[in-house]
Amino acid sequence: MLNAIFSQEFTSENSISIDLSKNNTNLHSAIFGNLEKFSAYMEHLISDKWGIGGYLEPRTIYEAHTNFATNQNDFRNIHLGIDIWGKAGTPVVAPKDGFVHAFQTNEGLGNYGPTIILQHELEGQFLFSLYGHLSKKDLENIRIGQKIQKGEIFCHLGNSHENGSWPPHLHVQCIRDLQDFVGDYPGVCSARDQAFYAQNCPHPSVLWEREKRKREGEKRQIAKGEHKKIL
Repeated sequence: MLNAIFSQEFTSENSISIDLSKNNTNLHSAIFGNLEKFSAYMEHLISDKWGIGGYLEPRTIYEAHTNFATNQNDFRNIHLGIDIWGKAGTPVVAPKDGFVHAFQTNEGLGNYGPTIILQHELEGQFLFSLYGHLSKKDLENIRIGQKIQKGEIFCHLGNSHENGSWPPHLHVQCIRDLQDFVGDYPGVCSARDQAFYAQNCPHPSVLWEREKRKREGEKRQIAKGEHKKIL
């Protein structure tokens, strides 16, 4: 159901699961520490497909950026969203009705670059969705409080010169409590803090799976009603 955030359907023919974890011995510092080599690696890996994955994945790639180091001699390396790797300029659509809570460019190598956070209502509670590594143009004509409808194009994948110096991809993350962050929120955490962040940042599929189950339930109720009429 990742097509909930892209206009095209994801299939086994046009998408692959990407492993950027510490267990991937083919991905080492000589590659992820060099943007050109990392981009070439990703392009070879996904070819003309989409690369998908990353939720709660332990990664070593953040060791190339000092802003992911902690004051306890380790790195924030547990990825809290999912990444969809593709081509710069690819449009992204809202998976659920909401409005713009905040937006900004998070500067620095390895950071989000242009970022948009939407606010949604889910079963009577607020839930935020963060979209990082976007195009700078996406922030030019957007405003706080702007309504965004499900299926509406509201941003695009940015290129490596504007997206925090990454190969083009979308980072999407759900957040229950923004903890006073505005236009930003940690996209990775230390293994020491994983329990808290895993609870506060559920898998992004929560945005569309509950609605999918609701639709399926409604279909079952309609089918039951038609069955009773026949009887």
